[in-house]
Amino acid sequence: MSDKPESSMMSPAIENLMARTKSKFSLVTLAAKRAREITEYFGNLQTGSVVGPTVESVSTKHLSVAFEEIAADRIRFVAKTLDEIRAEIAESQREEDEANALAAAQDAEAQPE
Repeated sequence: MSDKPESSMMSPAIENLMARTKSKFSLVTLAAKRAREITEYFGNLQTGSVVGPTVESVSTKHLSVAFEEIAADRIRFVAKTLDEIRAEIAESQREEDEANALAAAQDAEAQPE
């Protein structure tokens, strides 16, 4: 019998994964984000700042690899503080305001007098 774990949706078990995060939402968010990073890693031909898989896996699915990394405690969920969330919202609003101002300026230039 092989020493490698079987590849399935039940491995690693949800109970083991839930011990690593505060909620199912956090678990799914963390796994999805990590799966996108792994996809980006392979899509960019393993260049750039994205780290490839940190566990040896029999799975070819990036989401399954992400769950295995969570189970192995290779990646962790770190909740954002309220100040970090507010800063992200402010930055997003600033970028939107700049884009709107640029669009308005371009529209004004395009208007015939």
